[in-house]
Amino acid sequence: MFRRQSPPDPGANAFASEVLGFLEPLYASALRLTRNRADAEDLVQDTFVKALRFATQFTAGTNLKAWLFTILHNTWRNRLRDAARGVVDVDSELVEDAAGLDGAVAPDTPERILLRDTLDADLQAALDAIPDAFREAVWLRDVEELSYAEIAGVLGVPIGTVMSRISRGRRMLFERLSTGEGQRSKVKGQVKGQKALVS
Repeated sequence: MFRRQSPPDPGANAFASEVLGFLEPLYASALRLTRNRADAEDLVQDTFVKALRFATQFTAGTNLKAWLFTILHNTWRNRLRDAARGVVDVDSELVEDAAGLDGAVAPDTPERILLRDTLDADLQAALDAIPDAFREAVWLRDVEELSYAEIAGVLGVPIGTVMSRISRGRRMLFERLSTGEGQRSKVKGQVKGQKALVS
């Protein structure tokens, strides 16, 4: 009826403490994905539970950070897929009330508050403006410092796609930052001796 538990494995404790060392970067990525503090905390918790449950599947000597990010992104994708299958319940009175709020400003999300504290305002606006696929790739490369191969594994896309997304994402960021206030401007070509027109 009752089983006697074996003493804790010191190797498992070492693995658990090594996994917990990645709490902050995983939380930052989860916050970027979910854009909600509570959902990010749940996502990180599920990631840690899965990592500890399947610790025997981790190959020692490989990149633990990339393995954890793969678990995090796969868990997030599963949640999105499950949410898409769910039934949508709409409160028509609430929708009508919300429609009457012309010009209302959306409240700051926890992600925006965190970014405001750590990033320049122009960079924040530029990051928020680029599509998620490019933002994730740039974030994992430039902030989390994962290799292209590791990012490909995390996102589940070919390495060429990762390289393309990072290049295009960086270009989008550059364009938004160089035109000022995160808005794109169209620069018309120069004709002999004439200045470029910026519209």
